[in-house]
Amino acid sequence: MRSRVPTAQTPPEAAAPSPGADRAAKLAVTVFPVLVLLAGAAGLLTPGTFDGWSANVPYLLGVVMFCMGLTMTPLDFKGVARRPWAVLIGLVAHYVIMPGLGWLVAHLLGLSPQLAAGVILVGCAPSGTASNVVTFLARGDVALSVSVATVSTVLAPLITPPLTLLLAGTYLPVDAGAMMGDILKTVLLPVLGGLLVRLVAGRIVTRVLGVMPWLSSVAIAAIVAAVVAASADSIKSAAVTVLLAVVLHNGLGLALGYGAGKLTRLGPPASRAMAFEVGMQNSGLAASLATAHFSPLAALPAAVFSVWHNISGALVAAVMAHRSRRRDREDAEPVAPPVPEPTP
Repeated sequence: MRSRVPTAQTPPEAAAPSPGADRAAKLAVTVFPVLVLLAGAAGLLTPGTFDGWSANVPYLLGVVMFCMGLTMTPLDFKGVARRPWAVLIGLVAHYVIMPGLGWLVAHLLGLSPQLAAGVILVGCAPSGTASNVVTFLARGDVALSVSVATVSTVLAPLITPPLTLLLAGTYLPVDAGAMMGDILKTVLLPVLGGLLVRLVAGRIVTRVLGVMPWLSSVAIAAIVAAVVAASADSIKSAAVTVLLAVVLHNGLGLALGYGAGKLTRLGPPASRAMAFEVGMQNSGLAASLATAHFSPLAALPAAVFSVWHNISGALVAAVMAHRSRRRDREDAEPVAPPVPEPTP
């Protein structure tokens, strides 16, 4: 899911949401987890309904990424050139923190090889497609959020496979070359195709941009239903463990992402953006790769992550926005002039 909000042309101090955009973004991050949760429940309760759907997961992901490409403009890439240092910090934090946390969580919880590989693969995926919407709600630096998400997605074919091989190769065999080819076909080409269509038919695309988040949401929900249905027999025994792994992975990612922004002195709005660019993952891609290269069970962490990171992201964004507004009010309060001492 990706919803158009102020992007690279929006300065950090202008990131406070307008009432209309705020309502649209809140609706998107509220409805999306519910839709995905219902899809997961359907896959669990009626797995036979989704027989054969696993083969369609790469195509459904292609739809999601094409929709993402349609929402992008050249200004998103110009934002990278304007602030290369901040974007580099975001990329390094994303591709160091989340893969490392994935391996650490899998090791500490003693996950089975399939689940461990799935958790690590989630960590090695690029930024989540809803991260800029949640950054917008948190009154964060949306320009930085979009830039990091864009570059992490473009670089995913070069970074995700070798990272997965390095960290998950001890659990299961990893064909990094084949994985790279799949990411090129299901992520990079659809994104570039969407961007090209936007450049050629911008006026037409602008009229239907409001439909893109909902189309992406339906596609991701279908991915979750297919993944859950394919491993329905194993979910009951692994559900609690997988949920714990996902909550730890996501929660620590949000906290350490925010900490990375503070440590590098990027400022409060950029630190809020960093939290979501690090802690929210493209779980649709992780589910697709896990299904194709490991097993449906290995895709289960990605399916759970799809629901949880949107719920946690919306909650954390609400807290951050509340604190930001409170600081703004405190800064705006007039300071009473000092009372002169009486003259003797």
